[in-house]
Amino acid sequence: MDLSHYKTQAAQKQKEHRKFLDGLRKKPPKTLDYTVQEVHDEVFRQVDCLQCANCCKTTGPLFTAKDIERIAAHLRMKAADFEARFLRTDEDQDKVLQQLPCWFLNEDNTCSVYEVRPKACLEFPHTDRRKIYQINHLTIKNTLICPAAFQFVEKLQAVLKK
Repeated sequence: MDLSHYKTQAAQKQKEHRKFLDGLRKKPPKTLDYTVQEVHDEVFRQVDCLQCANCCKTTGPLFTAKDIERIAAHLRMKAADFEARFLRTDEDQDKVLQQLPCWFLNEDNTCSVYEVRPKACLEFPHTDRRKIYQINHLTIKNTLICPAAFQFVEKLQAVLKK
């Protein structure tokens, strides 16, 4: 997978994708949630995240209190120790990774805490959400990070233009 080529394409299509997604917000088709799920499933049958892991290399998830408790317990650590070792508080007062790539990303692009990963990682790139038009800003942002998110918007656009 050529990430630089894909990122260039995603950047070039930002305006077009934003216009398309804004149109969905203004007038969502009755079957939008169903179509979104179908397109999401189709894209993820073709995309192998382990070949990319760009999300883990370039962006970090927000860690909720539940995430911190769950992962700390998995690592047999106290939550406070987990926070001190791996997290920082950002300008929005969210708990995020101290550094990138993610501490838990293995050399083969697998995740060492996959079974207990943060909710944000579990849901990324958020392309299977109901009422997807409510997170247009996030979807646009994610097309620059995730080839699957980019392909999702491209395919959704093609399907809905039919």
